[in-house]
Amino acid sequence: MTYRAGEYDVIVIGAGHAGCEAALAAARMGCKTLLLTLSLDTIAYMPCNPSIGGPAKGHVVREIDALGGEMARNIDKTHIQMRMLNTGKGPAVYALRAQADKVMYQQEMKRTIEKQPNLDLHQNMVEKLIVENGVCHGVITRTGAEYRAKAVVLTTGTYLRGKIIIGDLAYESGPNNQQPSINLAYQLQDLGFEMVRFKTGTPPRVNKNTIDTSVMEEQPGDDVPRAFSYETTEYITDQLSCWLTYTNEKTHEYIRNNLHRAPMYSGMIEGRGPRYCPSIEDKIVRFADKNRHQIFLEPEGRNTLEMYVQGLSTSLPEDVQLAILRTINGLENVEMMRTGYAIEYDAIVPTQLWPSLETKLVENLFTAGQINGTSGYEEAAGQGIMAGINAARKVQGKEPVILDRSQAYIGVLIDDLVTKGTDEPYRLLTSRAEYRLLLRHDNADLRLTEIGYRIGLIPEERYRRFVAKKEAIEREMARLRETKVKPTPEVQAILREAGSSELNNAIDLASLIKRPELTYAHIAQISPAPEPIAPEVAEQVEIQLKYEGYIKKSLQQVEKMKKMENKRIPDWVDYDQIQGISSEAREKLKKVRPLSLGQASRISGVNPADISILMVHIEQGGKAHAKAE
Repeated sequence: MTYRAGEYDVIVIGAGHAGCEAALAAARMGCKTLLLTLSLDTIAYMPCNPSIGGPAKGHVVREIDALGGEMARNIDKTHIQMRMLNTGKGPAVYALRAQADKVMYQQEMKRTIEKQPNLDLHQNMVEKLIVENGVCHGVITRTGAEYRAKAVVLTTGTYLRGKIIIGDLAYESGPNNQQPSINLAYQLQDLGFEMVRFKTGTPPRVNKNTIDTSVMEEQPGDDVPRAFSYETTEYITDQLSCWLTYTNEKTHEYIRNNLHRAPMYSGMIEGRGPRYCPSIEDKIVRFADKNRHQIFLEPEGRNTLEMYVQGLSTSLPEDVQLAILRTINGLENVEMMRTGYAIEYDAIVPTQLWPSLETKLVENLFTAGQINGTSGYEEAAGQGIMAGINAARKVQGKEPVILDRSQAYIGVLIDDLVTKGTDEPYRLLTSRAEYRLLLRHDNADLRLTEIGYRIGLIPEERYRRFVAKKEAIEREMARLRETKVKPTPEVQAILREAGSSELNNAIDLASLIKRPELTYAHIAQISPAPEPIAPEVAEQVEIQLKYEGYIKKSLQQVEKMKKMENKRIPDWVDYDQIQGISSEAREKLKKVRPLSLGQASRISGVNPADISILMVHIEQGGKAHAKAE
């Protein structure tokens, strides 16, 4: 028995990292929004590593913030440690990473959602989507509540037919013994969605008081105040350390002797696991030549003794897990507080999505997060904000916002998913981005704030500050190009002190800063700006001038690619009628239904010859269509 419980513009199912961003985005864009979650106590829950950021992932967090999302602001208010990684390399791979107080992170996100105008938050399990004539019109919950909506965003994470596995023990469950979602998974199959079974895992948690950190390497946070959000002005300086230790031959021998009890080798696990985050038993088998692996002990919060054992993800039996832990230096007397486990779950094959993240099978139904085959909180949140934006714009009768590969890591992520699909939990890497010199951690605001402002997620005051920063960068870059310095004794002394060769002739400051050993600070010493320059402006001036040649080359590549991206594939194209393309290309093109030649060219199995034939077909067909009209 059902009853009409309410009508909304947008309904979001699931309040994990994708669901929170989707619901907040839709509400902030003026849509009456409902966020439904299995439990109000697990909003923005971190069932795995209590951290945000890292290579590529940290870039995504900055991009979410530049678009007007919440993840960056939330971690800035609740972290216990923050570090910039890869500082010995170029700025394209700098990566900010924060250790979270996972309980504070949840509480702060819940508070933000509760206070958000246009957004209702309810605890209930969605049992069924209301789909009529291929269009989604709402949801029905376990309690019989029927909520109608103009768009629905599905962000169910690893809950669809979730199954936890520890040794030979297996039971239906979501992460950390939460309720799984069963009926919704079967309905998606009945609707015709192609599903895939994936697996991920988590390590044990241990009691901090039973660890000997004196024999481990301390990993403190950075002394320099850092933040993910461009809005953050108050910084947390009271940081907690992480600790580094290693597995050893005794650890590896014990694992090898117990592989027959490992579910992934006994056949109990059928789902594909993430390649870039393997379990410890998988590491020992795959990297048999390595005599040790890194293990990081990471605090889960300020008010708990639980420590996360990063690097020891496992689904081995409980007794084996404890024995393995006690072979590791500093953990000889450790007590385990939570057992590590593997979790299997259903995901949809993401090539069934448009780049807007709306499903091709059911109109007005969007999906985001791990249901689309990704792993990681950041990848989920990046999809979540885009699904929320596009659900809202669909309701408002506007064109979707689609970020391309040269604009954002989020663009790379979504394009990879909907174009190439994935046969294992997808993790974003800097190597996946061909334009990574343009997609830096430092310039996410310059790339995306205009878009966030245009769609209504960036408020006026913040936008004015952004414009002022942009103008300051342009003014200072112009000054450095126009200002020449002569080889005076003062200038030569500064150059010698910096380990740079002295000048023979006058040189402009823009050319001088390109020397690897010189920074903006040296330039400011030689020729101070007429007004104070903010650190974030100085950073942009230095990077943009120092890497100017490389950036220009990347921009030229983008322009070439845009010609392909802008060449739309008309709706009238029938791949079965195109002579000369390979059968594999025909099959893949029909399945993905790419929107442009650029997207078509990235489909696995579609080669350059197929693209050439497709281009000719479109041109000839276009002329025929024009004549017919």
